[in-house]
Amino acid sequence: MKTAEIRRRFLDFFSTRGHEVVPSAPLLYNDPTLLFVNAGMVPFKPYFTGVEQAPFDRATSVQKCVRTLDIEEVGKTTRHGTFFQMNGNFSFGDYFKAEAISFAWQLVTGTQEAGFLGFDPDKVWVTVLESDDEAAALWRSIAGLGEERIQRRGLLDNYWHMGIPGPGGPCSEIYVDRGSAYGPDGGPVVDEDRFLEIWNLVFMQEELSTVRAKDDFDVLRDLPRKNIDTGMGLERTAYLLQGVDNLYEIDEVFPVIAKAAELSGKTYGANHDDDVRLRVVADHVRSGLMLISDGVSPGNEARGYVLRRLLRRVVRSMRLLGVQEPTFAELFPVSRDAMKASYPELEPGFARISDIAYSEEEAFLHTLTAGTQMFDLAVGQVRGGGSQTLSGAKAFQLHDTYGFPIDLTLEMAAEQGLAVDEAGFRTLMQEQRSRAKADAKAKKGSGVNTEVYTELRALGETPFLGFDTLGAGGTVRGIVVDGELVHSAQPGQEVELILDETPFYPESGGQSGDHGRIFSGDVDLDVYDVQRPVKGLIVHKAKVTSGELRTGLALDAEVDRDWRLGACQAHSATHVIHEALHQILGPTALQAGSFNRPGYMRLDFSWGHGVSDDQRAQIESLSNQAIRADFGVSASLMPLAEAKALGAMALFGEVYGDIVRVVDMGEGWSRELCAGTHVAQTSQVGLLALNAEASVGSGIRRIEAFVGHDAFTQLAKERSLVHGLAETLRVQPDQLADRVAKMVAQLKEAEREIASLKSANLMTLVDPIVSRGHEMWGVDYLSHRADGVGGNDLRTLALAVRDKVAAKPAVVAVVGGTSDKPSIVVVTTAGARDRRLKAGDLVRAGSEALGGRGGGKDDIAQGGGSDGTQAAAALTAVEHAIGHVLQSQ
Repeated sequence: MKTAEIRRRFLDFFSTRGHEVVPSAPLLYNDPTLLFVNAGMVPFKPYFTGVEQAPFDRATSVQKCVRTLDIEEVGKTTRHGTFFQMNGNFSFGDYFKAEAISFAWQLVTGTQEAGFLGFDPDKVWVTVLESDDEAAALWRSIAGLGEERIQRRGLLDNYWHMGIPGPGGPCSEIYVDRGSAYGPDGGPVVDEDRFLEIWNLVFMQEELSTVRAKDDFDVLRDLPRKNIDTGMGLERTAYLLQGVDNLYEIDEVFPVIAKAAELSGKTYGANHDDDVRLRVVADHVRSGLMLISDGVSPGNEARGYVLRRLLRRVVRSMRLLGVQEPTFAELFPVSRDAMKASYPELEPGFARISDIAYSEEEAFLHTLTAGTQMFDLAVGQVRGGGSQTLSGAKAFQLHDTYGFPIDLTLEMAAEQGLAVDEAGFRTLMQEQRSRAKADAKAKKGSGVNTEVYTELRALGETPFLGFDTLGAGGTVRGIVVDGELVHSAQPGQEVELILDETPFYPESGGQSGDHGRIFSGDVDLDVYDVQRPVKGLIVHKAKVTSGELRTGLALDAEVDRDWRLGACQAHSATHVIHEALHQILGPTALQAGSFNRPGYMRLDFSWGHGVSDDQRAQIESLSNQAIRADFGVSASLMPLAEAKALGAMALFGEVYGDIVRVVDMGEGWSRELCAGTHVAQTSQVGLLALNAEASVGSGIRRIEAFVGHDAFTQLAKERSLVHGLAETLRVQPDQLADRVAKMVAQLKEAEREIASLKSANLMTLVDPIVSRGHEMWGVDYLSHRADGVGGNDLRTLALAVRDKVAAKPAVVAVVGGTSDKPSIVVVTTAGARDRRLKAGDLVRAGSEALGGRGGGKDDIAQGGGSDGTQAAAALTAVEHAIGHVLQSQ
């Protein structure tokens, strides 16, 4: 049975039993505690925690999920995958244990001919919490299971909670016996490879007050309304029904394995290590495809880093399989075709997806080239030192600085006949992880307790009135100071204020929060920011300037009109530029993030190439044409399906309800889903002046612009600058570019002449340096202080001196640079090297005297430090090092 068919049967089953079919939320879900959606219940969490009232009594979904905690295990086991799909059915105070168990048994064991999944009832086992006699009795009565196939387990295995105070309850897991070929008999408590879990039924019936560990918590009370949360692993169910051994061999994954095997000339199933690499490729390509589809772009932090790591592991695995050239253009289309039956949006969005993926592969292949050069240098240093082991520190540097995977380092070292200090590498990696965890914990600890907001949200949603008015009355519903709920606040205190309704716009969708005043009688507050920490709750960040603020007080809320107008101008300008990008660059130039405040806007967009000066000028021109066209700007509410049918653009990572707000400019010139505030006519934007355009990550560009009066001010500054330069250079403004270009050319020519003169002057020092040299045990030592001379010039001088004495055993040392950044170069002749004098060893001695370090090859080496006053001491240190070597012979 195809995976898409299992998915369809699951949703149809629960749909015909009164469940609302809820589409999968994007992987980038609006939850500050998660990088990605990692469980089927995540989109329903506000309903389970009581923050929001569920709009339905029962629901079902197939949720896209990503987990990367066990990324190193991918490909090695049957059960570890980064992207997976979780089938779920949910009840919010409606049915409970009996119905959940009955639904699960019917769907799992009902015949395929009747539309069910068709598992053999005699191969189904279940587990229940050891104290849950009710669930055990229901399995006996509903499914007819004997006691031997109902196994009881402790809290670690069969109790669910979120790890924080909130709802929890016992769970019951459904397992399928795969047969004796997969392990010993005795049920899941004996072997969870033979007895594979496919479904977990959570009976959410208790409220926890304290959670110390998975199996250590305090129960406050029974929940007033009991809930059901279940999760069936779609991939696990698929590989059982498709008769394959693991999730990598199902119909949605295996085609990529087959293509990777074809490209590499490998045979799947012939070699364990190759099989693991092929599975990694298939899993990570699918995960990358789905993450990019949902709006993630490769980067160096958080979600972007996870995606980058997955894509780089694909490149690494293909290289370990023997493929050096790019492969994403072969692999990603195969994954798209395997997944599009379940996710048809992949096909129309593939141009954007592939552009981002292919650009990342190209960039990493360049990184690997640079890393290979550093690896070769490291190998030379290891061999030069007489060792056969690449240090853990060097392997870690290759990984951390150059993105060089450790597996590739191990393979290449083996090819060179070298070992790698893996233990040292792992230690450094663990230290890095520990620092990252400590930093994350510190940052987390400095945040405000979200439980306060959850408690306030439970009192009701904060209606936003700001589309229709900038002023309204409201009653103080809550006051938060330093993360704690208080009943009053005094002048001078910073507070977070919650009203029962407000005209203040909270920062969201890229638009900054409003500024303004909240006041009444002798109470006055200056509002400098507005946020929405949890869905449905608007929080005003303000300073009490006079009077005592108290809970229950009636106040007037007044938004700063100039601030709101500026914010509207910037937000509308963002929509205008977004449409201009589509028209100039193409439909794949999609918004990937934005921020706008009065006078300024920036927009990040998916685009794998640089934007030319001509394209930039066209974008700015088209945007200002749209502003001057005085397009009407309207907003209307409509069903999501209707908005999409009208061509309204949805932004990646945003979660939309059934009813959405569509902002239309020019009756379809621009049409986007948007909850922000806008001008009434595009002409109110005034003026738009692009300020910058640059890359902010692989496949992501950022465009910035000044808006309205700020745009005029910026252009006026630029005009004044041009006028001043034109006067200084005594040319007309339209001749300024040519005049500056001519001056730059003249400057470069002058620099070349100066460099030539400096070089010639340096060469006059060669003979005096040679004449001052002295012999030490048959080796000439020639040294010189060249204050102010650095870089290549210092090396040139040292090499020129060596050329003069090349026929003799000789060492040349020169110190230059500045007082705070001195440099030292040491070179040796062949005769000196025959006497075991190595430039790399000698320069280290000199560099230490300068307060630094150095190194290099036997014939030439360079170092530096931080104390140029020790130049003479550095030359003496080199002399002593020479003497030490020669005396020992």
